Amino acid sequence: MRSAFFPFCKTRRGCDTMEKTVKELAEILHGTLETDNPGLIISGVNGLQEAKEGQISFAVPPYVEVAGQSKASALVLPQNEKFVGRQAVIRVDNPRAAFAELLLLFRPPEEVEKGISQYAFVHPTAKIGKEVAILPFAYIAADATIGDGTVIYPHVYVGRHVQLGTNCVVYANASIREKCVIGNNVILQSGCVIGGDGFGFVTTDGKHTKVLQTGNVVIGDDVEVGCNTCIDRATVDSTIVGKGTKIDNLVHLGHNDIIGENCLLVAHVGISGSVTVGNNCTFGGQAATVGHIKIGNNCVFAGRTGIIGNVGDNAFMSGFPAQPHTEWLREVANLRKVGDLVKKVKELEKQINALKSKD
Repeated sequence: MRSAFFPFCKTRRGCDTMEKTVKELAEILHGTLETDNPGLIISGVNGLQEAKEGQISFAVPPYVEVAGQSKASALVLPQNEKFVGRQAVIRVDNPRAAFAELLLLFRPPEEVEKGISQYAFVHPTAKIGKEVAILPFAYIAADATIGDGTVIYPHVYVGRHVQLGTNCVVYANASIREKCVIGNNVILQSGCVIGGDGFGFVTTDGKHTKVLQTGNVVIGDDVEVGCNTCIDRATVDSTIVGKGTKIDNLVHLGHNDIIGENCLLVAHVGISGSVTVGNNCTFGGQAATVGHIKIGNNCVFAGRTGIIGNVGDNAFMSGFPAQPHTEWLREVANLRKVGDLVKKVKELEKQINALKSKD
């Protein structure tokens, strides 16, 4: 159903109107309340340093011991952590998760008006679900499918035969190329490209000839892809991102990669083509791989790690080339001693030369 040029969004800022007592918040967070004033009103949530009277914040070690200096009226703290301060305290098992819940409560996302703007292009053969929002200047190509509750912001391109799941959010200037499949509850941040051509060329007599990239990208449920991240389509078959994986800004996944479930890829990570990554793996900023390797489950790679071979399960690696993290730490510590070692060698050389001159 098309509407006129509707407003981009209806802002619903809970932090302007929401008020809860600390007792109510403790119940919402399933926490234990420590205060003499359970009726204390909280009207907002903020960071530990930025919080003001009437707001709630959180702290985890090592910041619990200084949390009492915050101006916040209430704090969410871990169980059994010693605290000295004037604030009301809500004890929970996971303060970070509780803080995320508080943000949703006091600062809910902006609500986007449902409907299809008359300034958007939707091909007649596209299938649009219920309660979908397609904002001005979005382009939905032939035979694309948009699931119920999905929001598509301006200047988004959805290619032919794309399948986009339910309750997804696709922010401005993102592109989803032809035949790609996106699961449910997926967030695609501004400027990301899903299904761009893989880097495939054949070089003959110094000339590079393009190899047609005929596959697609398949993204599982609950995945988030950061701004200006590129996930290349497969040469054949599919490039795959598993359920629950979170990808930061400016990440590149090459063609035919298979990334497991619940992985974390931090900014500037580069995964070369035809790499298989297991579940629950974390790649620190600027970590990168060569192509055609396999990485096991539950691995952690520190920032700037260069991964040049297969890696088994449960590895924690650093450095270039990648090596066990503890070995890398020892290597770095020894490198810092090289300057002193050079000085000692020079002193010894002088002493030896002095002894030789006496002879």
